[in-house]
Amino acid sequence: MLQTLPQAMATFAPALPFTVAFSGGADSTALLRACVQQWPGQVHALHVHHGLQDAADDFAAHCQWVCDAWSVPLTVLRVDASARPRQSPEDAARRARYQAFEALALQHPEQPAFQTVALAQHADDQVETLLLALSRGAGLPGLSAMPMHWMRAGITYHRPLLRVHGAELRAWLQSQGQGWIEDPTNTDQRFLRNRIRARLMPVLQQCFPQCRTTFARSATHAAQAQELLDEVGAQDLLQCGDPPRIAIMQSLSRPRLANLLRHWLLTRCQVTPSSAQLTQLMHQIMACQTRGHAIHLKVADGFCERQDECLHWYNPLVSSTNKTPPCP
Repeated sequence: MLQTLPQAMATFAPALPFTVAFSGGADSTALLRACVQQWPGQVHALHVHHGLQDAADDFAAHCQWVCDAWSVPLTVLRVDASARPRQSPEDAARRARYQAFEALALQHPEQPAFQTVALAQHADDQVETLLLALSRGAGLPGLSAMPMHWMRAGITYHRPLLRVHGAELRAWLQSQGQGWIEDPTNTDQRFLRNRIRARLMPVLQQCFPQCRTTFARSATHAAQAQELLDEVGAQDLLQCGDPPRIAIMQSLSRPRLANLLRHWLLTRCQVTPSSAQLTQLMHQIMACQTRGHAIHLKVADGFCERQDECLHWYNPLVSSTNKTPPCP
């Protein structure tokens, strides 16, 4: 069910004090204003200066002006959000933001506000994320879209607006007499997400008027299924050992082996294999019938290899401490 902004805020219960990621756009302006009204004196604002546009300094100045008017402390973090080869600009900016949040929390462990961060993604963003995942042939993790809350690197993140329509946020700001800034890149249709927003969403809305609600429900079902697979993966990893023993992995069915490998690589190595890499890795594991059978395969930005009776992953560009632990 979609919600109004007041309904969403009524169910949002962050640990106090906390930080709102504030870009100056309509969505984050609505979230910050609603949080300040509900918890005066308990809200900090954080603006990430990506440095990718000529107007970036103006965005930061606008955020400072708004926070001064609302008596909200603001931290501006400058990051290098330039994309690496074969990396999308959106992904580079997203990674830079999370790295900035984590660096700030590490620099100020005595500041509780930086341990809880609220983000302003809303129901329209959730649908767009699901459609992007479908376009890439994503599995359950991608089809789960964006979670309402999660932890990463010691920070608790919240998305309290995921059931609120973007138009509802703008209408609420207008009722408050509050303005915002528009990022010109949000209408640049060179970016796939913007093409989905401008071209595909109006057609879907016309064909399926309840698509925002039903798509979000599908994402919730996918997330629940992924939680179950995570539990199974954790149980199988306990049985196989950490790092996993090849002989025990060979006793698993192929779907269960695939799930175990994804779980191990993500939770222990913080990497996600491509479908082709995972298929080849499973083939090598099942073919490993002799002591002399070697495994050495590219997986994400590192390699999986056989050491003794176990499977290991490492990144040769990082220190040797990056390797998974030895076989028990």
